[in-house]
Amino acid sequence: MSAATTRSRTPRTPRIPDRLCADAVGLAREAAEEAAAPGIVGEHVEVVAEGDRVVTHFFECKEPGYRGWRWAVTVARASRAKNVTLDETVLLPGGDALLAPEWVPWSERLRPGDMGPGDLLPTEQDDLRLEPGYTGEDAPPPNSPLSEEMADHLDAEDAEIVSRTPSRGAIAAVADELGVRRARVLSRYGLHVAADRWDEAFGAKTPMAQAAPASCESCAFLVPLAGSLKQAFGVCANEFSPADGRVVSFAYGCGGHSEAAIMPKPPRPAEPVHDSMALDEFPLRPAKDSGSVTEPDGTSEDLGHS
Repeated sequence: MSAATTRSRTPRTPRIPDRLCADAVGLAREAAEEAAAPGIVGEHVEVVAEGDRVVTHFFECKEPGYRGWRWAVTVARASRAKNVTLDETVLLPGGDALLAPEWVPWSERLRPGDMGPGDLLPTEQDDLRLEPGYTGEDAPPPNSPLSEEMADHLDAEDAEIVSRTPSRGAIAAVADELGVRRARVLSRYGLHVAADRWDEAFGAKTPMAQAAPASCESCAFLVPLAGSLKQAFGVCANEFSPADGRVVSFAYGCGGHSEAAIMPKPPRPAEPVHDSMALDEFPLRPAKDSGSVTEPDGTSEDLGHS
């Protein structure tokens, strides 16, 4: 590794640049233009003495997206020699250079919801959230996918792990017969981490729970969980609730509580009855005792006749 690439790692002591190497600006520019695209190398910026008869020339970089970067061309000459030779040409960032963010491993960049169809998320062997689902074997068998010998053999042969049925009488076989088919289960730490995460999303401190008329503990739409978490969490089964299908704390609540507001059953009017067999009487004249019309006198003479 040359001086140009290691200069930023070691503290630089002020040196007087070699005169012949410092004057080789043309040689340095030709080397930078040969390494870069046409028109990318800019003005000469500075000369830095890297050591005895070793000098680095810096030129501006006009490449789009490389703001603050500089072309560094290191030249040198042998002792008592007058010919300056080229050492290397690299592109280095300056003090105000635009740099990419620091690389972060994928395990630290992964966030909830990032996984898609076909993605695989491996878990470490010593994951604190998990613990053995059953005990009895101090170490996995030699041909187990979890053993170190088998892993080394697979790496050497470039083979894939194929699941096999454990031999009868082994701890894994007995656990499989009893229905305990999981090699690892949640540890107490894993349960506490999950409970804290669920309580933060759907717990008593959320704005929805603060404005709810009642908590989920008394709601008929709450489906309790199994295991130790059933004492504090359940699954919401109300399709109109914002937590439908989510794990909620008993202290959570929303406006869709089953007993918050019970609507009374609307009264149902009686069905109309129509009797088609009876006859309704409609009098042509009012009754005699109604007093509204006087019944004509039949003994009187007709009007207009004597």
